[in-house]
Amino acid sequence: MKALVVGSGGREHALAWTLLQSDKIKQVFCSPGNGGTATMANCQNLPLAVDDFAGIANAVRELSLDLVVVGPEVPLSLGIVDYLRDQNIPVFGPTKKGAQIESSKSWAKEIMTLAKVPTAKSETFNDANSAKEYIQSEGAPIVIKADGLAAGKGVIVAMTLDEALDAVDELLGDDTDKLVIEEYLTGSEVSVLAVTDGKTIRPLSPAQDHKRIGEGDTGKNTGGMGAYSPVPLVTDELIARIQKEVLEPTLEAINIKKIDYRGVMYAG
Repeated sequence: MKALVVGSGGREHALAWTLLQSDKIKQVFCSPGNGGTATMANCQNLPLAVDDFAGIANAVRELSLDLVVVGPEVPLSLGIVDYLRDQNIPVFGPTKKGAQIESSKSWAKEIMTLAKVPTAKSETFNDANSAKEYIQSEGAPIVIKADGLAAGKGVIVAMTLDEALDAVDELLGDDTDKLVIEEYLTGSEVSVLAVTDGKTIRPLSPAQDHKRIGEGDTGKNTGGMGAYSPVPLVTDELIARIQKEVLEPTLEAINIKKIDYRGVMYAG
């Protein structure tokens, strides 16, 4: 088989490298790829942007590719899977509706409520005054999140009321028309990515990442300042709980909404 990996980051480099470890894959193409993928044997970069759906589909046909694997959230949120499926091109990733679980925090909260998944108490706002009134009634610390994709940077953990009120003005603007304001929780974070065919779901090895930019877990949130796996704090018993209390109910809730979700699901 020959596969195409859509994306240009370290994640896509890892996907391409891993695909090439399979005896079923003889060649991988990356669109657009990066310097790392350019140096791998049996791997070739294609000068195609992640949102060039027509160009990607044409490349699949011209190169007789068997599978497309989509890495980044942006093309998924724009509907690349829907586009390729409509052209009978096998693709690994959720549809535009399914990708809302990553591209819309308020939609993800709706799914978690439907699934009865444990999650922080929250409210959603699309105007600053209502958001600030809620913050003042709840107090600090409190968490303010931009609703849409923000490359991991649209979250402000406000330890004071002033920080929280300023966060509303900072996040609510041209790029964000909706905020999710969430109760502050403290503890260890674990990231669990799981693979699903829409019917069953299986977790991969958990990881823990460092989100805040400063030493001692201080400063603003980032898209990630590094990660490690395995995570000593995560036991087999905890993974079993995550499977039963988070992953399976979430997939069931997505199915209730008649969304065919195939790909990777992220639980944090």
